[in-house]
Order: sequence, then structure tokens, then C-alpha cells
Amino acid sequence: MTTAEGRRLRVLHFVTGGFSGGATQVAIALTEAMRAEPDLEPLLVLRRKRRTPAQRLHELEAAGLPLRVVPGWSHAATIWALVRLCREFRPDVLIAHGFSEHLWGRYAGLLAGVPHLVHVEHNTKERYTCWRLAQSRWLARRTARIVGCSEGVRQVLLAQGMPPERTLAIPNGIRLEPFASAAEEPFAARVPGIVMVARFSAQKDHATLLRAVALLAARGLHPPVLFAGGGKARYRARLERLAQALGIASQVRFLGVVRNVPELLMGHRIACLSTHYEGMPLALIEGMAAGCAAVASAVPGVREVLQDGIDGRLVPPGDPEALAGVLETLLREPAAAARLAAAGRARALAEFSRERMCRDYAALCRALAGV
Repeated sequence: MTTAEGRRLRVLHFVTGGFSGGATQVAIALTEAMRAEPDLEPLLVLRRKRRTPAQRLHELEAAGLPLRVVPGWSHAATIWALVRLCREFRPDVLIAHGFSEHLWGRYAGLLAGVPHLVHVEHNTKERYTCWRLAQSRWLARRTARIVGCSEGVRQVLLAQGMPPERTLAIPNGIRLEPFASAAEEPFAARVPGIVMVARFSAQKDHATLLRAVALLAARGLHPPVLFAGGGKARYRARLERLAQALGIASQVRFLGVVRNVPELLMGHRIACLSTHYEGMPLALIEGMAAGCAAVASAVPGVREVLQDGIDGRLVPPGDPEALAGVLETLLREPAAAARLAAAGRARALAEFSRERMCRDYAALCRALAGV
């Protein structure tokens, strides 16, 4: 199907170029998927950040991804560059991902006369001031759909005053192909260690995991702990000092950004996400797809992914004692941990695929454009 003008439906995805969070990965995935649809013509637009990695931009361009970058040194510069781009590309639908890009993206879309605007919120907690929230509510009246990346995020959006009749949830998903061989990695043969894939930031709670591991050491358990992810150097340095102070530095490795996350997860038994808040935790879903026993903080977004005692374990956020208790059980009872891991993998494969997410967004775009 094509538009009334007989051309493909044009969809512009606008998102931060920081690459550290899930919003950018989702926008990239959606752009890649829409390229394969005969009736869709996508374009990915990144807002340049100080840490936008040139190598990642080159990789995306080399892969043939339709990509443009707009300046990010001021909001006005971002908006006007995006207005010019919209007038050139003439999108039928502009999807603005994440805070605060959804504000600047929709302002640009309004100024450029884009027919359909979509706001996608990727977290349950953002730095909304009263002024930013007022802008979001004003823009909501001019936005075709407001999407939460999980039901938990949708509920937060409704609490902010977003219109219920136009606010929906489309859960994020992951690429399943890298985890296809997980079943060939028997649980009993894996390293009885803990992997946490998360950037070093105020959102993530690596410290509670470190304190839980110190409690395990007092109980005679010394599992290796691997932290994979980038983020801010000052947060990592603080955690390295904490590991030293707790006497567990010898069993903790800070890997930084790694490109072999699936292999790392599939080689270990436990995937942990200790966190203060989430939208839809892709790293946790990857741990489940890898066949790990998944453990995470019971915050909105996470609670939709894990059913405690069925396909993973939930613990109160910021509670090292509770986390240590769950980890101890999983380490001392590998057969029970293996059953949780198998159930978690089955759920990840059935409910959290990138293909399902992409189908939902493509269907939304077609519905808005009436094609």
C-alpha cells in the first residue's frame, strides 16, 4: 500500500545520538525494519551529543541505514535543522523518541507541517520540570499518538495528564537471533557467575549488587561478577572504590562497553539488573533470552518482564539483603535456577521480540496515514 500520491509512506525517527540508552537502539531497530517494508520509507535523525561516537555513525552508514545528524548545541539549532530536514524529506509521520527529544522533535514537526506526530516515552522517570511538563501537555493536544515503551510507562504518561484515548503501550523488543544458540549452552556447564549489563549512571543501582555480593562472601559464596556497559567515569570510579572497600574487588570485573553481550550472557548463569527505575529493560530481556536466571529490582517496567518465582526473581529496589538472599538461593540450587532460566527464555522468545515491536509500530504508522 502507498499514500494517495502513489509513493511510499515516509517515517522519520528522531532520537538522541548519545547511544547509551535504549531509545536510540529502538529507533535504529525500527528504521532497519521499516527499510525492509515495501510501502515504507524511513529516515533516522540523531541529535548530536558531545559523546556521539563517530565510529557508530560510520557503522550505521556503512550498513546502508538512511541517517542524518542535526546539531545539539542548542534547542533552537536542533529544531530549525530538523524543520529544514522535514521540509526536504516530507515525512508523513514523525516519531520523536525519548526525553527531551520528543519536545524538540514535535516542535519541528509542527513548524514543518508534518501531518502526524508521535511521542514515544522510554522511561518511567525523567527530569521533567514544571515548564517541560507544561510543554509536553501542550504538544500532546497536537500529537496523534503518545506511546509508552511498556504499560508501566503508559501509566506514568496518563498520570502526567496525557490524553487516554491517544496514549498506548508498545513494549520494546530485542533481536532474538544472537541468542539462538543459548539452548546449546547447558545451564550446568556455565560459569556460576553474575552479569549485569547496564551503563554507569544515576538510574542504575550497581552499588546494591556490590553490597549483596559482599553479603554472599560472608556466607562463603564468591561468584564472579561482571559489569558490562559504558556511562559516566565518575560513577564507575565510585563503584570501583566501593568494591575495594567491601573487600570483593578480586571477584568483580568492570568490562566497559563490550560488543559480545550475547556470548557473555550465554556463558554465565545469572543476569542481574539492579536499578532505581526503568522503562522497558532490554538488557534484562537479553539475559532471559540468553538462558540466564534473571534477577531484577521490582520497579515499573521490570515487573512487566519478570513474574517472580515463575520466569525470574524480583527483589525490592535498594535492598542488598533481599538481593543477596535470592542470589544465594540461585547459586546453591542450580536445578531450580535452571528451571527459572528456561521459563524466562521461553517468555522472552514468545513476547519480547524485535519483530513484534516493529510490526506494531509499522501498523501504527499505516493506521495514522490511512493506508
